[in-house]
Amino acid sequence: MKVSLVIPAYNESKIMPDTLRAVTGKLAALSEDYEVIIVDDGSTDNTGELVRAWKDPHVRLEGYQPNRGKGCAVRTGMLAATGDIILCTDADLAYGVEVFSPLMEALSSGQADLAIGSRRLSPDGYRDYPPLRLAASKCFGVLARMISGLKYDTQCGIKGYRRAAARAIFSRCTTDGFTFDFEVLLLAEALGLRVEQIPVSVVNHRESKVNVVRDGARMFLDIFRIRRRVRSAGIKG
Repeated sequence: MKVSLVIPAYNESKIMPDTLRAVTGKLAALSEDYEVIIVDDGSTDNTGELVRAWKDPHVRLEGYQPNRGKGCAVRTGMLAATGDIILCTDADLAYGVEVFSPLMEALSSGQADLAIGSRRLSPDGYRDYPPLRLAASKCFGVLARMISGLKYDTQCGIKGYRRAAARAIFSRCTTDGFTFDFEVLLLAEALGLRVEQIPVSVVNHRESKVNVVRDGARMFLDIFRIRRRVRSAGIKG
């Protein structure tokens, strides 16, 4: 089965070489047929030029200007991917690359349409998290579960999809910002897709690009908007 890996990127030139080496090395060990799609989310540094010049036929660049947000970047990559299995993670590889294997196994078995990481299911899931980020993450998770009934760690940044599921979901997504994960899982539920959770832990820490106050308020409003849109659309599997 061909495997695609989608990585949204905004001003990631400092870490991109290490990221590309890590993901291509791991995917080459897992599959003979794979692609890595870096989606340049309107970067103002040389992220796009660096990826375009990368000497590996498995790596390709998608992107646009100006910056629109992580949700738009992931959606762009998902709809451009050609793999039977499509993984998505952040450029900092917060959950490492060893998690690729259990995600692929869950999807290739045919038992799941989506395989999603969950920090809540791992005893070390939030290890060494800064207190403010930990509190914000948990508060958002509680709110999302109360409003939607979803039992998942919606904002965990590592997920995998079977191609048909990815197309069904992302062809309907409209959220450009960080709350797109919430929309993805609401759509998956509405479409009757099977979701398997994989315990994960953060292994690479860096300062978050999410502003807890500004982005937190926007995300709070977004979850009500997304829930209303998905329910009013009458989407069914």
